[in-house]
Amino acid sequence: MEKMRASRNRSAPTVDFTTNCYENDWQIMLARGYLRVVLDRCCHDFNRRRLVINNVRERARVEAAAAAAVARGDIDEYLFVDDHAAAALEFFQVSKTSLGRGYLYSISELVALHVSDASYLLYYKGDSYPKRRFRWIDDAVGLMEGSGDLVVANLCWNDRFDLARSESFGQQGDFLVGYGFSDQCFLVKMSIFRAPIYNEENPASARYPDYAGESFEKRVDAYMRNHELKRLTHRRQSYVHKNVPKRGLGRILRRLRPLA
Repeated sequence: MEKMRASRNRSAPTVDFTTNCYENDWQIMLARGYLRVVLDRCCHDFNRRRLVINNVRERARVEAAAAAAVARGDIDEYLFVDDHAAAALEFFQVSKTSLGRGYLYSISELVALHVSDASYLLYYKGDSYPKRRFRWIDDAVGLMEGSGDLVVANLCWNDRFDLARSESFGQQGDFLVGYGFSDQCFLVKMSIFRAPIYNEENPASARYPDYAGESFEKRVDAYMRNHELKRLTHRRQSYVHKNVPKRGLGRILRRLRPLA
């Protein structure tokens, strides 16, 4: 029986966790307990827990804080975008010039996808986190494993369940099925996303904000629509997305601590 269980575990899809930080929020992300709370709310035994660091002024200071987070067991590893960006852009056949203003909004995600060798990647932007503890990843992976056109899953955004329902055209289990993509929270099938798919356009994708240019999420949305690929959005559970202010570290940490 133990041999059978071990065999099943070896063949099960693996999931990496990645989040990112930058100059305005690295002190929040690397404060004692923050990442531990976020990961605990994911309720999943991840293959690797990774932090991607981009656009910081004092690399040595940030690296010391990241190394401390690894030593505490909050994450398994960290990396700096500058060390991996060129390889990621070459792998995905995307140029920095083509991303334009979207480069800073996109390169962390592209690096995260490039360095992961898991079957699936769960990614949270640094200004997003699960609202509460809830097990949903295995259910989402099961649905995506069983259907070729289901390639991404996410919790609902900021409790906007009515909007999610209005944008869907089906349901599977606890998930609404529809088009669309957000870089705030995504669980993606790596057999699709770790490939040079990021150079397509679609008229519907023009809805993404102009300030982000030809961004990662805009390119993903275009590819998915062009190939009729769908996403799953949880119909009862949500993540929180809040823009991180340049000041206010203490307030943000206090908001999270009671929910730990």
